[in-house]
Amino acid sequence: MRRREFITLVGGTGTVWPLAARAQQAAKLPTIGFLGANNASFAMASIDAFVQRLRELGWIENRTVAIEYRWAEGREARFAEIAAEFVRLKVDVILTYATPSSIAAQKATAVIPIVFAAAGDPVGTGLVASLARPGGNITGLSIQQTDLASKRLEILRELLPGLRTLAILVDTGAPNAALESGEVQTAAHTLGFDMVTSKVRRVEDIAPAFDALKGRAEALYVCSSPLLTTNRIRVNNLALGMRLPTMYGFRDYIEAGGLMAYGPNLPSLFRRAADYVDKILHGAKPGDLPVEQPTKFDFIINLTTAKILGLEVPPSLVARADEVIE
Repeated sequence: MRRREFITLVGGTGTVWPLAARAQQAAKLPTIGFLGANNASFAMASIDAFVQRLRELGWIENRTVAIEYRWAEGREARFAEIAAEFVRLKVDVILTYATPSSIAAQKATAVIPIVFAAAGDPVGTGLVASLARPGGNITGLSIQQTDLASKRLEILRELLPGLRTLAILVDTGAPNAALESGEVQTAAHTLGFDMVTSKVRRVEDIAPAFDALKGRAEALYVCSSPLLTTNRIRVNNLALGMRLPTMYGFRDYIEAGGLMAYGPNLPSLFRRAADYVDKILHGAKPGDLPVEQPTKFDFIINLTTAKILGLEVPPSLVARADEVIE
């Protein structure tokens, strides 16, 4: 779905061109394949940041560049299907979000340039040879998913000084989530926490994964993945039902009722991804463009959720938060 059509669906306004005219013009334009790992509502702020930066660089959507949007809804099989479709469409650049969709695009083509706007651990998961010299046809931005695990646990301990047993929810089908889980366990051991791990691979696994945690933990760390991000409302409802304080990597989980999140600002990353796309459309090779890391991080607290859980958030945490939801 093109962005203009998508905006119309959610209530935006704009001139609707005849289909044939749009198709004829789009055929003449450089085309970006936007492989959305989750859904359009999740990605709206990131899309706006990406398109705005493209505009600043001289790429006006539907005038000087075309963007084909596709949404995987967190389903692993859709990543490969969408990537194959972009290959058939012969897009000029594929933009991905999250490691599983980036791996799918990499498997689908060794020719079309790929830019990942946010990948958990691009070296550890084999996406790139190194951050300085990615090699191949792929580059982009790392979100340091594994590096931030210890920071998140320190925040949890500050909120819950008596915390003894921590649960981890991990999507074992997401390579970056599996790596993050290992980092969480290492950090938890250092802090003296006991661990309980619950694993999922499909949406049908989420409820049973929570059933397995009943009475076994005092807080929950969720390793980010497209599957769990797409189903974040369900995850939060189950956690609240078990009265488990939650820690996440992205603000979207907190807007959906989670307790706390600390991690990279996604719109900022998508804005910077536009710079990669611009360079590639001007002839740069992805393998020559170093992978960059986040420069802007968000610490979000949902005080409404804290009240539901009967938790008193220390003023020191509230003071450090970039955003507090009440």
